Amino acid sequence: MFFILFFLVLALQRVVELIIARKNEEWMKKRGAKEYGQNHYRAMVIIHTAFFVSLLLEAGFFHSGIHPLWEYLLAGFLLTQAGRIWVISSLGKYWNTKIIVLPDTEVVATGPYKFFRHPNYLIVTVELAIIPLLFNAYWTLIIFAVLNQLILLTRIPVEEEALSRETNYEHVHFSTPGWIGSEKKEK
Repeated sequence: MFFILFFLVLALQRVVELIIARKNEEWMKKRGAKEYGQNHYRAMVIIHTAFFVSLLLEAGFFHSGIHPLWEYLLAGFLLTQAGRIWVISSLGKYWNTKIIVLPDTEVVATGPYKFFRHPNYLIVTVELAIIPLLFNAYWTLIIFAVLNQLILLTRIPVEEEALSRETNYEHVHFSTPGWIGSEKKEK
């Protein structure tokens, strides 16, 4: 029963996020925003959808059980959700699941972006570990931990290039720590 409730809440959360992203996309594009990375975005959607299917199969249908340290994992999950809310509220209308950049705008350097260039990717990475671990879905954990990192190896450079080209990103985030493999080189 816990898994079903958890899964439904997680799915509802993702649907709400997609609605927010769609509204933000419309707002930004009306103001001249440009979209980047459309080709890999499809792959990312497939990966995240497959994660839900895999989790449902491994944890739901095959009843892999709940981890003995579930209370700690649930607390970790709730922390990631607080982080997710912090990210979305910090970016406001600029938050999106797609790479959409409004030229000549000031990039956000507050909230978690003050400390890390891509906090949402860190949060998603932690979630993709905690959620399957919570339900002993080890195949889901391994497969999607790898797939997520592979898609981020493509996505982050595209996003950083787009932000650098269209905004003051390099100036604002030159010394802000980033994702592994996305460190800024000295000028």
